Amino acid sequence: MVKSAGFVALGHNGAMTSRPPPKSRSSRPAGGGGVAAPLPTSRLARLARLGALGPRALPIAAEAVRRAVGTRRTPEEEAEAKARVIKSAKKTAEAMLKTLGEMKGLPLKLGQMASYIDGLAPPGYEEKFQRVLARLQQKAPPLSPEAAVKVVREDLGDHPRELFAEWEDHPFAAASIGQVHRALTRGGERVAVKVQYPGIDKAIENDLKSLSLLEGLIAPIGRRYRSKQTLDEIKAVFLREIDYRLEAEAVEAFRRAHEGDHQIVVPRVLHSLSSKRVLTLELIGGVDYATFCERAPQDDRDAAGATLARFMFRPLWRHGLLYADPHPGNYRFLGGGRVAFLDFGCHKQLDEALVSGMKRYVVALQQGDMDAFYKACVDVLGYDPNDHDSFALFTEYTKLICTPLVFDGRYKMTKEFARESVAFLVRGGRKMVFKEGDTLPTLPAPLRTPSDLTFVNRLQWGFGSVLAGLGAEANWREIVQPWLHGSMVAVPQERRVG
Repeated sequence: MVKSAGFVALGHNGAMTSRPPPKSRSSRPAGGGGVAAPLPTSRLARLARLGALGPRALPIAAEAVRRAVGTRRTPEEEAEAKARVIKSAKKTAEAMLKTLGEMKGLPLKLGQMASYIDGLAPPGYEEKFQRVLARLQQKAPPLSPEAAVKVVREDLGDHPRELFAEWEDHPFAAASIGQVHRALTRGGERVAVKVQYPGIDKAIENDLKSLSLLEGLIAPIGRRYRSKQTLDEIKAVFLREIDYRLEAEAVEAFRRAHEGDHQIVVPRVLHSLSSKRVLTLELIGGVDYATFCERAPQDDRDAAGATLARFMFRPLWRHGLLYADPHPGNYRFLGGGRVAFLDFGCHKQLDEALVSGMKRYVVALQQGDMDAFYKACVDVLGYDPNDHDSFALFTEYTKLICTPLVFDGRYKMTKEFARESVAFLVRGGRKMVFKEGDTLPTLPAPLRTPSDLTFVNRLQWGFGSVLAGLGAEANWREIVQPWLHGSMVAVPQERRVG
């Protein structure tokens, strides 16, 4: 998945302006960090890279464990521990930036998630980590220009300079699966060409094999918690993501799902210049997320937040079409609430029973029907009413995360709310595992949550953090209301002329 940056460029006065592709072959690589080292693809090479991060991350991991188990310390010990972790936090984040940026694939995806989902970074050090890792959202080091040429030749049959009227050698964006080059078609249209890294399919497959190996090592416990089903879900979605033909289909589906909503802009696909590893889209201008959050007036941020909510919930609850990657690098802000969406690699079609079930517990909360809400939690989410502790924790958690959709009035999304969405589970889980008076930890009862909800949870935490970054305020309940009732329908088919 490419986290597109540079669809716009800073002008001399600091304004964001569209920029055509230069004809020169000497433009600098995105991010100013030069070209990345060759992509490691073997399982051992990738595990070795991750293993090298271990010693740097150890002080922070140890501190996280101490906080999780509730170790008691004196004020002096607490101050000393905090100083020790702060000292190593920036170095650890910088090491992660370099290693994950060079590895690409799943490790880079995890680093990107930690960079914007509030609550995933070590408590108390979120801003340090996120400030450094935010560079992974848009400016991961690209591979060489020759690497892109090789893929274009193999997939489209010729050198990009023969296929396009103009081609920018160095990508303006590079991320987990590929990099993006500016180009001009023979017909005179400015386009963004996403080119997959050579060997990234093998690298991702080996990352997934490593996860499978880990799952096998914990099989006795994993079977209890259905870890294999969750891993199978992750594998299926990520392996689909490396086929750009499927992404092209998703782009078209989301365009049709939002037809008539002129605030939502989805780029057109140029199918004749696309393949399994090359995806050519119309080039869209606009302002990146970080700049928009920093400079846009509150009214614009509120309007953009409402547009983002329509983009996420309309296809989800009306068509069962899940946009599973609410990454800040996937948006461009065009003013007046208009938002362009750039990446559709991570998506999933949910079945009608699950979509109806999700709507069911939200509607129950809106209506104040707690009996119906608790029954939906059992039927849809797999919560066990016979396990008092876990049932209380997870039903309260579900109420918490649904708050913006239940509250009938304007609700401001904040980083505190986004972080609490994660911290609430951590605190409650700690109480269940480390019960007062017990000398050994207690494994909580397993949930029977459908594996299809794995990426719904990713959307839930990530999207909340994106809206929190905007500080967006709206009546979210009113926005989603049109799609909360009624049966799921198929995405409209493409209209054909003649």
